[in-house]
Amino acid sequence: MKWVSHTSLTATIAYAITADPLLTAAATLGAVLPDKAEGTPQSVGWRSWRSRHRGWSHWPMLYLALIGGLMEARTAFFYDAVFFSILTWIFIGALCHIAEDAVCGKVPLLYPTQKIGIRLFTVGSLREYLFVIVCIVIVYTGRYVLRM
Repeated sequence: MKWVSHTSLTATIAYAITADPLLTAAATLGAVLPDKAEGTPQSVGWRSWRSRHRGWSHWPMLYLALIGGLMEARTAFFYDAVFFSILTWIFIGALCHIAEDAVCGKVPLLYPTQKIGIRLFTVGSLREYLFVIVCIVIVYTGRYVLRM
């Protein structure tokens, strides 16, 4: 997916869950973290970037382990609950990014070298943007129905 799709869909999901602008911003930041960790094709060269794209930085177990570590360290090191929540939502945003990439290609699941996924659309296509719009409508419809 394009970054605009990642950020808009992840922000919608985070805000629907938390109704907190700060945590939504943290998740939105995390929504670009896996791609940012790889660099850009311009900075490292197209072939080098393509060979590592959707590799270890798109491995969900990494982010789940980081969230688990935060949970363990919460009482010992995080006296500020806001800082803890921000870090957690950054990693949740990265997990959303990975799930979103899994519908337009393959991403690692249990092992960083074993990739799974489906290809509902190609990146940057009209179908991608329609998919994101439909997902946003579903999230807000679900949020509205649950609040009734």
